[in-house]
Amino acid sequence: MNIIQNFLVLEGGDGTGTSTQIKILAERLGSEQRNFGFFPTFEPTEGEIGVLLRKALRRDIELTPQTIARLFAADRSEHLYGHRGIIERCGSGQLVVSDRYTPSSLVYQGIECGDELPRKLNEDFPYPEMLLYFEIDPETALKRVEQRKTRDIYEYLDFQEKAHARYRKLLPEYESAGVRVIRVDASGDVESVAREVWSALEKLPIMGI
Repeated sequence: MNIIQNFLVLEGGDGTGTSTQIKILAERLGSEQRNFGFFPTFEPTEGEIGVLLRKALRRDIELTPQTIARLFAADRSEHLYGHRGIIERCGSGQLVVSDRYTPSSLVYQGIECGDELPRKLNEDFPYPEMLLYFEIDPETALKRVEQRKTRDIYEYLDFQEKAHARYRKLLPEYESAGVRVIRVDASGDVESVAREVWSALEKLPIMGI
């Protein structure tokens, strides 16, 4: 399976801080005026399929786990191959950093509807060049989301404990495929985590440009 050069993915359970760190990266790379473009993104996307998924995650609409798994794969396909998608941007020399990608589906949808369907739906998607796994105790992570007005369907302890265990089993598979996997201690403050993320990012060849 192919690896997309210049493609970095941030993964972890809910409340691990991936979204915050992408915002920090965008600010830093923007201020440094590098010789390459930087595109921060996320899944579910802001496209029509992603909007539908977010409604399901908020319980605004009710969909089966199998339907949700298929929608995530469809959203990802557009994210990758659509106009100005990940493939096009990385191919033109941009650095793309995504908050979630295929590991989230294999973990989250694997819990919800078993491994077979998520594996089948995601088996042809290429790997990222680097994967940063934000590791933190699930109970600690969930305390960070307590102040949110609403929680999505996965933000409860039993589910997050299962997700944590599945991520740890999944990471060696990505390493074996040639992905540079880096575990980030996400239990620290925002600044210390940002330093770890930047240290990892500097290992990408594009950063030497």
